[in-house]
Amino acid sequence: MVSDPSKTWLGLEYFCFEGDHLWNKSDHDLIALAKGEMERIGMVRQLDVVDATVIRMPKTYPAYFGTYAEFAKIVQYFDQFDNLFLIGRNGMHKYNNQDHSMLAAMTAVDNIVKRIRSRDNLWSLNTEQEYHEER
Repeated sequence: MVSDPSKTWLGLEYFCFEGDHLWNKSDHDLIALAKGEMERIGMVRQLDVVDATVIRMPKTYPAYFGTYAEFAKIVQYFDQFDNLFLIGRNGMHKYNNQDHSMLAAMTAVDNIVKRIRSRDNLWSLNTEQEYHEER
């Protein structure tokens, strides 16, 4: 994998069901939706987005069995890319409800803006055993 250090890579997730309206949008329409939403919340300017890819992942859910005990090796591998921040349920491959996923996204944006390249604060999110909503 070649990583261009002059660019920052962002990942976005939309939760939907196979076959629903969002799932069936064209790649072009999904990319336009994502760019528009990111601009509206002040994350990026649409004109600054140079590339985008849509990946539809049916029936995704993190599984904590098999070789999951080796997960730290995956984290270590991806942490070597200074401009890649994994967030969300599929990006971090751990159970995150929407609140945790949004918190990871906001934390990643803060890191990018402050030029913090450590991912420690991202990986430490949602490590407690209780839900924020129940506090």
